[in-house]
Amino acid sequence: MRLDDVDPTLLPSLRFAPVLDLENPFVRWLVGAASPLIPGARVDGVVRTTARVGDVRLRVHRPKNPTGAGLLWIHGGGLVLGSAAMDDRFCGETARETGAVVVSVDYRLAQKHPFPAAIDDCRAAWGAFVTRAPQLGVDPSRIAVGGQSAGGGLAAALVQRLHDDGADVAAQWLFCPMLDDRTAADRTHDEAAHLVWNNRSNLVGWSTYLRRPPGAPTLPPYAAAARRDDLSGLPPTWIYWSDIELFAAEDADYARRLADAGVAVESVVVPRAAHGFEAWARDTVLAKDLLRGAREWLRAAVA
Repeated sequence: MRLDDVDPTLLPSLRFAPVLDLENPFVRWLVGAASPLIPGARVDGVVRTTARVGDVRLRVHRPKNPTGAGLLWIHGGGLVLGSAAMDDRFCGETARETGAVVVSVDYRLAQKHPFPAAIDDCRAAWGAFVTRAPQLGVDPSRIAVGGQSAGGGLAAALVQRLHDDGADVAAQWLFCPMLDDRTAADRTHDEAAHLVWNNRSNLVGWSTYLRRPPGAPTLPPYAAAARRDDLSGLPPTWIYWSDIELFAAEDADYARRLADAGVAVESVVVPRAAHGFEAWARDTVLAKDLLRGAREWLRAAVA
């Protein structure tokens, strides 16, 4: 991929985009060890506190004017890096602009805790959120699940699991989600050298999480959201991807399959944007427009 492929308004921000050699074992260890040290942020008009459910840490963002809605948010990082703290600004601004109480999950990373640790942590966080909803001023029937990148993939898998458990999820909110391990298994994607998140990193993320080469004929339920055959009955969905990122085909396919299964889907395709641009180029017009529309959709979905 060439810089000429990217929207020119994003180029000044590309220096803030992560560039990591995850094929290097030392780098994988380092980013995993450093992830808990990522500093948080505070947003005016939002009270941020922390909580625990068992060993799972949560960050709770409560807006000044809550509406009774809620969002369980799951951070990205390819399943091997990141923490809930890195999304504090995003979660705080989402809480302030939608009126939803946002609970962000610090799930265990795959270097030490492969599948199903992360999805189990997210399930525990959902249970705690629903249980504590009355104290938070949240209507349990108005809680959505969302996430970005690997967190978007975990969010989609969690929604499937909650559906099977008979839980009531108001909506799913998926930002450039990492849904399908079979993308990593297709090494022809390596040649494209996608910016920010390429298929070599994708292979590392999925292999570390699954503890097996990706692309096996079958996987356990909820290991990779795109592997589920029956998507009927899932909640209304907002999903975005970029037309030049690695996940474009798998995200488009998942959106199509959701719609074919009768799910109400709003798909947003952002042209010429590298993966996760709304995080590392959040002050650009392109990112602000995406986030404005996403939050308008969420506000209506949990109304």
